[in-house]
Amino acid sequence: MNKIENLTINTIRALSAEGVQKANSGHPGLPLGAAPMAYTLWARNLKHNPTDPNWDDRDRFILSAGHGSMLIYSLLHIFGYGLTIDDLKQFRQLDSLTPGHPEYGHTKGVEVTTGPLGQGFANGVGMAMAEAYLANKFNRPGYKVVDHYTYVLSGDGCMMEGVASEAASLAGTLGLGKLIVLYDSNKITIEGSTDIAFRENVAKRFEAYGWQTLNVEDGNSVEDIDAAIKAAKAESAKPSLIVIKTSIGYGCPEKQGKASAHGEPLGVDNIKAMKENLCWGYEEDFYVPGEVSEHIGKIMQAGKKQQDDWNELIKAYAKEYPELAAEWEAWKKADFASGLLDNKEYWDFDSKANATRSSSGDVLNRLAAIVPNLIGGSADLAPSNKSNMKGRGDFLPGDYSGSNLHFGVREHAMAAIGNGMAAHGRLQPYVSTFFVFCDYMKPSMRLSALMKLPVTYVLTHDSIGVGEDGPTHQPIEQLASLRSIPGFVVFRPCDSKETAAGWYAAMSRKESPIALVLTRQNLPQLDMTGVNALKGAYTILDSGRQPEIILMASGSEVQLVYEAGKQLLERGVAVRVVSMPSWELFEEQDEAYKESVLPSGVEKRLAVEAASSFGWHKYIGFKGDIISIDHFGESAPANLLFDKYGFTVENVLNKALKLLK
Repeated sequence: MNKIENLTINTIRALSAEGVQKANSGHPGLPLGAAPMAYTLWARNLKHNPTDPNWDDRDRFILSAGHGSMLIYSLLHIFGYGLTIDDLKQFRQLDSLTPGHPEYGHTKGVEVTTGPLGQGFANGVGMAMAEAYLANKFNRPGYKVVDHYTYVLSGDGCMMEGVASEAASLAGTLGLGKLIVLYDSNKITIEGSTDIAFRENVAKRFEAYGWQTLNVEDGNSVEDIDAAIKAAKAESAKPSLIVIKTSIGYGCPEKQGKASAHGEPLGVDNIKAMKENLCWGYEEDFYVPGEVSEHIGKIMQAGKKQQDDWNELIKAYAKEYPELAAEWEAWKKADFASGLLDNKEYWDFDSKANATRSSSGDVLNRLAAIVPNLIGGSADLAPSNKSNMKGRGDFLPGDYSGSNLHFGVREHAMAAIGNGMAAHGRLQPYVSTFFVFCDYMKPSMRLSALMKLPVTYVLTHDSIGVGEDGPTHQPIEQLASLRSIPGFVVFRPCDSKETAAGWYAAMSRKESPIALVLTRQNLPQLDMTGVNALKGAYTILDSGRQPEIILMASGSEVQLVYEAGKQLLERGVAVRVVSMPSWELFEEQDEAYKESVLPSGVEKRLAVEAASSFGWHKYIGFKGDIISIDHFGESAPANLLFDKYGFTVENVLNKALKLLK
């Protein structure tokens, strides 16, 4: 390491410590210890161009240990990504570009939202999978249009999280050679030394996963770190873990190596002592020496040239492979579903009763013929989830040509990997499992919504309709849980046409994830269902008069309110029956439409859903009623459970008549 590199590293350290101190909040320890590895990666190895942060073939960098966010903000500032000194001074403040944890879509240069430990690691696996798949699809001899690495900086906390372990296991199995993880091994967490709870040999564990492991004993040695990164890049058949031994809070005499350096400001006096210890000879806070700016500027000229060369490669590629080049551009726009509204074949189904999971499988395969960048799979449940695309091949170790993914029994990592693939770009990912196991995926699903990523969740075997598997596998509270996530669309269709509507919504929405909640049991095909389901709620049976009562339901219970509604019509009751597959889509409609479906003057309302009642009171009001399940189910055939818990046409009819009295 030469003098200018040392000065640049200490600039990163000073900016990071000062940002945390000014905010009086944050985590200075990781940036101080990890600054050398971050500099070595960004200055000597990372392929990037700050003037175009979205360059398609850039290397991806993920700070999985997102609590150390001042590290990436300091990097983004000195490398010219547009973050100003004033932005650094506004760390963790209202409306700033430097929030407490890095946020995707908010700060240029941040590839994914991180902070919940291990998530960024798993996102990185998804990005590496995306790179491998796209490279296999588009690269040709002499034309590596997709050729970049995914780098993840993780800490001890990430290595303890199950989601990282799940993802690492899959990455090793798949042999993702362009995934490189820098492990900041400082052996400190909030509670103290990792020895109190974490003594395993992480490198040995990763070797067992099928990774190449490299060790850097001196976390301040730029040369050693650089050599390890280059060795990692030289290994094309395995992902690489570089264990880099560091000291948390490096440079601060009173805090270095201590838990107190992790998550609290160093203090003014300690920062002064740190600067003296690091031979930082500048009085001004938030100061970047001119020679550092000049040094980084020269490095970034190389990054710009890399992109210029790639742009020329793309031009030549377009001439030699015009059809592939056209596909490359089309995959970026990803508007393949735009003509489906008028595609009669897409909406056409026979009258035979069918489980919506099976209908989903049919629709998925219709889409597979239309949407070439559709990619996804299941957590070892594809035959049950009906989530396999016929004729699209499998994404396997040594063969990345297929678009059917096999995640193994790794639900949490699966969802986080889906996020990584979506954030990478040019792919439309879906993931699938039994609905009850969304509990395993919830942190990643929440991040899908927070990042506004269009990941599709295919969640089958909803409600007590699962039957004999019993209460462990019967979702009760999960609908309410997912509906509570801001920006997350839940869609529970009642038949094949509504299922097609759910998939259309999934393919056409660009800034929100969607869960398709599907049945195991067969459901009848109903009249009047179809494209109007895209409005979230709509009338499927009506007397043509001002309603005396409104019956509403989602999914498998729509058939019950539909049949009960027909009996009420025969009795002369002015009834309206509403299918309500998606509360979120309904709330997006204008007030006039919502009033037309659920007139505010109609207070007698009955909702039916084989799940928790939580949330339905918004639609049934004080004078309405609900048939629901606010307890766990039991092991028995599904039809017996529905009868026992009152999910019958007779019970719906009786409840409605009681409301009408």
